[in-house]
This record gives sequence, structure tokens and C-alpha cells, in this order.
Amino acid sequence: MFQYFLSGSLFFLLLSILAALYRVIKGPSMSDRVMALDNIGVNLLAGIAILSMFLRTYAFFDIILLIGILSFVGTIAFARFLERGVVIERKRIH
Repeated sequence: MFQYFLSGSLFFLLLSILAALYRVIKGPSMSDRVMALDNIGVNLLAGIAILSMFLRTYAFFDIILLIGILSFVGTIAFARFLERGVVIERKRIH
């Protein structure tokens, strides 16, 4: 019974990722696209965690941590780019 619940959860997470992917492609503004990419990252984390429970292994926990860190850094980089036009500011001395 628990396996069916996990399979259903993975299916609905896949539908959510597909809906967010549509928003990334057709988003009306850049901030909507950034939020959709962040949503895909969170859903990917949840999907890998559910897959880890489904397979009864702890091997995917490092991957979950890595994707979480990369998703966070990517969201911050996009936000800085939208706000200032550059990700890394360099002060030049003339």
C-alpha cells in the first residue's frame, strides 16, 4: 500500500514539474521564469527523496543536498541579474 502512495506522489510531482516547465518556456515575465525554475528544483528534491524512500536507500541524500545548494545559488544569481543586470560586480580603478 505504501508503494502505491509513493508511486502516486512521484506521478504528481512529475505533473508539477511539467507545469513549471511550461511556465519557464511561456512565462510572461523573467521573474515568473525564475520562480518556475526554483519550483522545479524543489520538486526535483522531493522526487529524489521519495525515490530514495521507494528504493529504501540512503545513497541519494548527498545528491539531494547538492541539488538544494545549486538551486539556491542559481535562484540568488538570477535575482541579482534581474535586479542589477550583472551577477558579479567588479569595481574598476581607472
